[in-house]
Amino acid sequence: MMTPEQLTLLGSIAAFLTTVSFIPQVIKTLKTRDTEGISLLMYSLFVVGISLWLAYGLLRSDFPVIVGNLITFILASIVLGMKVINTLSGADKRRERE
Repeated sequence: MMTPEQLTLLGSIAAFLTTVSFIPQVIKTLKTRDTEGISLLMYSLFVVGISLWLAYGLLRSDFPVIVGNLITFILASIVLGMKVINTLSGADKRRERE
């Protein structure tokens, strides 16, 4: 059986790793402005899911869940926002033709 401190550490490590995994995608998307290969539906569903996990963490006062999902929500929202902008402006379609 794990102690509460060990459970918090486990949750913190999991939150850190899953959150950090988004940083390369955000950096690449910001640098290239290319979102053609990114699924609008997937990122939309993901951001909604992350926001629900964030709400869950807040309701349970679970620090690792709150911090990890808050940061992941911000990072994924950046990519989603750029995807929406590129889709609405037609930038993704223009890249397909080039």
